[in-house]
Amino acid sequence: MKHEQITMVRVYLTEQKAHLEQLLAHLHDKEKVRGVTVFRGVGGFGKSGVMHSSSLLDLSLNLPIVIEFFDTPDRVEPIIEYLQESVEPGHIVSWDAKVS
Repeated sequence: MKHEQITMVRVYLTEQKAHLEQLLAHLHDKEKVRGVTVFRGVGGFGKSGVMHSSSLLDLSLNLPIVIEFFDTPDRVEPIIEYLQESVEPGHIVSWDAKVS
């Protein structure tokens, strides 16, 4: 079985700070990455300790969003550099993986 080296990337945001449409358009239209998935969390917190969760009493949601994508390391590196301009430090995680 043939394996290919890839880099996986996760970007942790909240709905209010996601700029989701622009990020997805950039990943799809400009970068043409091989795979992108967006997850919407039901709750979570980050370094600030502020809890973001859904409840029936919420009038406006600010839930966690995770954008996950992968491609070859040489294609991912400039994308991460682009993301670092618009995403707060500490919200981008990447690791090496293999795709079969």
